[in-house]
Amino acid sequence: MQNTAISPAAGVSPGILDAATVARRIADNIATVIVGKDDVIEQALAALVAEGHILVEDVPGVGKTMLARSIAVSISGTFSRIQFTPDLLPSDVTGVSVYNQSTGEFSFRSGPVAAHLVLADEINRATPKTQSALLEAMEERQVTVDGVTHPLPPPFLVIATQNSIEYEGTFPLPEAQLDRFLMRVSIGYPRFDEEITIIAQQEHSHPILELEPVATPDDVLSLQQAAQEVYVDGLVREYLVALSEATREHADAALGASPRASLGLFRTGRALALLRGRDYVLPDDIKELAVAVLAHRIVLTPAARMRGVLPERVVEELLNSVPVPGAR
Repeated sequence: MQNTAISPAAGVSPGILDAATVARRIADNIATVIVGKDDVIEQALAALVAEGHILVEDVPGVGKTMLARSIAVSISGTFSRIQFTPDLLPSDVTGVSVYNQSTGEFSFRSGPVAAHLVLADEINRATPKTQSALLEAMEERQVTVDGVTHPLPPPFLVIATQNSIEYEGTFPLPEAQLDRFLMRVSIGYPRFDEEITIIAQQEHSHPILELEPVATPDDVLSLQQAAQEVYVDGLVREYLVALSEATREHADAALGASPRASLGLFRTGRALALLRGRDYVLPDDIKELAVAVLAHRIVLTPAARMRGVLPERVVEELLNSVPVPGAR
C-alpha cells in the first residue's frame, strides 16, 4: 500500500484507525506472495471493502490466481476457482437441485460460486449464457435455481480474469456485465529485482503454501461497515460526478460511464480513505481510482478505435481537464 502509515490523527475516530490497522495487516500478508504490487493489492482490498468485484485483464503468469488465493487465505475465507470454458453450463456455476430418493424431495447442491472469494478464470472463454449466470450472484449476492433463492456467504468477492492478448475462441464480455465489475486492474510484469525475489521465494516451495490467515470474514464485514462512516464532502461528490459526466461528452466515446460508475467512485473513494487511516475522502483518492473504475465502462467510437485510442487514455485526459471544485 502507498501512504498507509497508521498513526493517531486529530479528529480521526478509533474505529477508523482500528479498521486501517486490520487492512494494513491483510495487505502486508498478501504482499509476501504478490511481490512489488502494493498498488494492485490496495485496489483489490478497496474493491473488497467497497463490496465490489474486480476484472483482472493481463497476460498469463503475472500472479492473477495467486492474488485471489492470497486474499482468501488472509481473511480466512472460502475460495473457489471456476475455469471458464466453452462447454461450461450455468448450473456448473450456480449449482443444481438434486432429487433425494430417500426423502422424496429435491435438495440444493450449491455450485462453486458459493464461496467468499470466487476466481472466475478466463471468463471470456465461456458462452454469454454462462457468463450471465454470474450477474445475479455479483449484483444481488444470491443465486436462484428452480425458482428458489439461495443467499451467498458474506463477504463475497468475484475476481474475474481474462487474457488481454489472445482473443481466439473467446466471447467478449457485454457492456452490461462489464458494468457489474467495480474495477478493472492490470498487474503487469515485475521489475528486474522483483523477479529475482520471486525466483528466490519459490526456489523450494511456493509462499502461498505457508501463508497464514490474519483476519476473519467478520473483520472484513466490519471494514465494510466502517467505510460507510467515511465522510465525502459535497465538492468531492461534484468532482466524481463531473468525471463520469465528462466521459459521456468526450468526442472519442460512443458510450460513457453510467451512474453506477459514479457510485463506484464514491464507494471506492471511501474504501481507499479508510485503508489509509482517514475518515474523509480527498480528490486525490478519486484521481487514483478513476482509471480503474471508469475506463472499462467507456465504449469508444469506431473512429477512435481505428486511431488506436484506449479508454484509459480518455480518462487520463479528463483527469487533466476536469477541474476540482473549490481548487485554486
